[in-house]
Amino acid sequence: MRFKHIIFILFIVVIFSNSGCKPTVSLSGATIPLEAKTVSVAFFTNNTTLGAPSLSQRFTEKLRDVVSQQTSLALIKQNADLQFEGYIADYNVAPVAVQSTDQASLNRLTISVQVKYINRFDATKNFEQAFTSFSDFKRTENIAAKEPELVTEIYRQLTEDIFNKAFNNW
Repeated sequence: MRFKHIIFILFIVVIFSNSGCKPTVSLSGATIPLEAKTVSVAFFTNNTTLGAPSLSQRFTEKLRDVVSQQTSLALIKQNADLQFEGYIADYNVAPVAVQSTDQASLNRLTISVQVKYINRFDATKNFEQAFTSFSDFKRTENIAAKEPELVTEIYRQLTEDIFNKAFNNW
């Protein structure tokens, strides 16, 4: 029994000695500087010529929701400890699976977002990067009718990738 206690204590000592000197808080797997209390997500403008006018608002709200639901940081308008800003850079529909009849059996909606992330406590975590995601739909489906569902799925993927890059070092 005593041997198990010694092993346990050694295990704890090894864990704490390898954890580095900068404290972090982990929520849902996210690593956030302990001193960070606030986060801001600026409005992401739509710099594309296509897509619904609501793309910007929907993306901004989705990223805000993800950050506020998966962290304990207070969401504020600007000058936060951790900051996201950027724009929707591309919105494109293109055929992806051409059949022998030279018609596409599938089309792909692709959305790219340019993101700038600022961490006031650790500049090595800052990044400026494009994130791209897509969703396929059948040629027989009307893009106008299918778009809300496709955009919802693409935004889920994009915000997950952005969150992971900022808070999980992926």
